[in-house]
Amino acid sequence: MAEFFANAESYDRFMGRFSVPLAKRFIDLVAPALGGSALDVGCGPGAVTGELVDALGADRVSAVDPSEPFVQAARSRFPGVDIRVAAADSLPFPDHTFDLTLAQLVVHFMTDPVAGIREMARVTRPGGTIAANVWDFSGTRGPLGVFDRAVLDLDPSAPITEITKGTADGDLAAVFADAGLTDSAAGELTVSVLFPSFADWWDPFTLGIGPAGAYVAALDAPRRERLRHQAAELLPDGPFTIRATAWTVVGRKPE
Repeated sequence: MAEFFANAESYDRFMGRFSVPLAKRFIDLVAPALGGSALDVGCGPGAVTGELVDALGADRVSAVDPSEPFVQAARSRFPGVDIRVAAADSLPFPDHTFDLTLAQLVVHFMTDPVAGIREMARVTRPGGTIAANVWDFSGTRGPLGVFDRAVLDLDPSAPITEITKGTADGDLAAVFADAGLTDSAAGELTVSVLFPSFADWWDPFTLGIGPAGAYVAALDAPRRERLRHQAAELLPDGPFTIRATAWTVVGRKPE
C-alpha cells in the first residue's frame, strides 16, 4: 500500500474533514452487530476505528496501517484497541478471526487491490462481512473535484489522473469479484463539508499530504499562487459546502 499520509494532524486537516463524516455513514451502512469483532484495514489516524469502538467497544476492534506515525496516532487516540503496522496484503491475523473487515479510502492505494481484498476475506469468518469504499476520483464528485479542475485549467497535462486508477464506477465491485466475493452489493455514500472561507479549503493543500499535496509542494511560488488564484475563481469566498461521493461495496464471505 502506498504510504502517502505520514502526519496524522496534517491528514486530519486535509482529508479527515471528509473521511470522518464518511466513516460515520460507512459504519451505519455495515451495521456492526453488538458482540462482534472488526478489523479496520488502512486505518490511518482512526476515522473508522473510532466509529467501530463506539459501536463494539475497544476490546472488539483491531486495526492496521503501513504507516508507523499513523499507527502511533491511532494508538494514542484509542487505547485498548489492537493496532499494528501492517499492509493489507499481509495481515497479521489467523484465518477466520473477524466478523467484519473494512477498508476505507485505501483500496486504490494498495499495491495489489485484489490480493488485499482476498487477504481481508481470509481473516474474516465464514458468513462475515468485507466492505470497502473509495472516493469517486475518476469522476467529478470526489473531495478534490474543484482542485483537479483548477490544476487542469492551468496545466491540461498535469499527472493528477494517476490517482484515479481504480476509482471509477464499477472498479471496486470488480476488485471484489476478482477476489472471489461474488455475493456483494455496490452503492455510494455522499458527505457534505462546510467551509467557512476559501482559506479553510485551500490551506490544507499546502501541507504536502497525499498526491494533491505533493503536486502543490512541487510547484514554485509563482505557479502555486496561480493555482490558488484559479481555485479561488471556482469557489465563493465562503461559507460554502463541498459534497464528496464514495463508491462502496459490501460483500459476504461464503459460509
